[in-house]
Amino acid sequence: MPFRILVVEDDPSAADYVINGLRQEGFTVEPATTGPDALHMATSEAFDAIVLDRNLPGIDGLSVLKALRAAQKDTPILILSALAHADERINGLRAGADDYLGKPFAFSELHLRLENLLKRRGAKSAETTLACGDLSMDLLARRVTRAGRSLDLLHREFQILEHLLRHKDKVVTRTMLLEQVWDYRFDPHTSLIDTHMSRLRKKLDEGFDKPLLHTVRGVGYRLSESP
Repeated sequence: MPFRILVVEDDPSAADYVINGLRQEGFTVEPATTGPDALHMATSEAFDAIVLDRNLPGIDGLSVLKALRAAQKDTPILILSALAHADERINGLRAGADDYLGKPFAFSELHLRLENLLKRRGAKSAETTLACGDLSMDLLARRVTRAGRSLDLLHREFQILEHLLRHKDKVVTRTMLLEQVWDYRFDPHTSLIDTHMSRLRKKLDEGFDKPLLHTVRGVGYRLSESP
């Protein structure tokens, strides 16, 4: 499953350089060009890492970084900036950045630093079980239970549920499911998702007092104990 990266860069040539390079390396990349857009996307969607320019319109990158950390967002953040003096790097790291790369830079170095961040995050977040209320998933045994009752899920249903559990209480868009579960990039309104989600909902919620899988109309889905 490809990592999903948010690239925040307002300079078109620099953005193309980073985005095209990462996509060629197999990453799923979403772009943002302003501070407000970056803040909205980073707080409403799930990303494995963020590449963040400091000089942005609307809200500067350092303020975006501080706002994300204040909101308890622990997504790894790599700052890209022409402000590469030691004092500026220290300010960025103190504000909560995981790494800081000065401009100009070689894409190979950016790629390596990003991979290292993702490896460290993977080591920290290695889990064998995921849960939401009385729903539990054993990743090693590939077993799912709710209130002690075993649920018989097909392979794709298991993948979808794992993705939803990893983003518990957050909205997962149809596009995110297509890219993260199917590795597809096509019309998010395809009936493919509806078919699988309908089957998964029946297995998860039918016969139980409280539904866990919620449809966010026009956007996607959310797995949560809260309605």
